[in-house]
Parts: sequence; structure tokens; C-alpha cells
Amino acid sequence: MEYGAKKQTDVARLKADLAAASVELLSAHCAADRVRLQYSTHDIVAFGDRRGLLRAISSAEALHSFFSQLGAQIGREDRANR
Repeated sequence: MEYGAKKQTDVARLKADLAAASVELLSAHCAADRVRLQYSTHDIVAFGDRRGLLRAISSAEALHSFFSQLGAQIGREDRANR
């Protein structure tokens, strides 16, 4: 396979992966909103599974870091294209 054809395949795969991740993130966001709106933070911490909460917090922090990097890159490209 030539480089150009592989690059097109990689781009198509990237776009499909981003679309799937977007749906999964929306689902996670909705699930978190349901819990947030139904229970107080005190009750969540007092009665929730501490290890599960810490894993969820770690995941949210990793997502925040990743998307912050993407946002910064978009900002740099937008400023460069002005």
C-alpha cells in the first residue's frame, strides 16, 4: 500500500474513532448529570464506592488534560490562520 492510500485509511479510521468516542463521551456526560442532579455531593462521597469514585475522577482528569491539549492546538491553529 502506498503512503497516500495508507494516510487516507488512517484519516478515515481517525474520524470513525472520534465519532464513536463522541457518542461514548455524551453517554458518560448524561450518566454523570443524572447522578449529579439526583444526589448531593455529600451523599455521593458518603455512600458511593470510594474506589469507583476515585477511578472516575482519575478518568475525568485524564479526559480534561487530553481535551485541553486539543483545545490549545485548535487555538494555535486558529491564531495562525488569521
